[in-house]
Amino acid sequence: MDNRIYGYARVSSREQNEDRQIEALISFGVNKNNIIIDKCSGKDTEREGYQYLKKQILRNGDTLVIKELDRLSRNKSDIKHELEYFKEKGIHVKILDIPQR
Repeated sequence: MDNRIYGYARVSSREQNEDRQIEALISFGVNKNNIIIDKCSGKDTEREGYQYLKKQILRNGDTLVIKELDRLSRNKSDIKHELEYFKEKGIHVKILDIPQR
């Protein structure tokens, strides 16, 4: 089975627009059909689309592309936990916009 690339986009409310994130993911090479979108808060990782992507779709060797690290969560502890989970499962994570110090 080939390794695949998936994208994840999240906005905090239904009124917000995820187009900027989707454009960046597609520009990177993610197929539009492989982008999962959630429209809910990033206060934790219990989001329907994200959990489906994490538990049902992503496999060892796949790549998850996100525009910004805070799309995973707003909580640093959650982000660390999620990145460790992906590493343990052999899933690569590509963050398109990494803040420069």
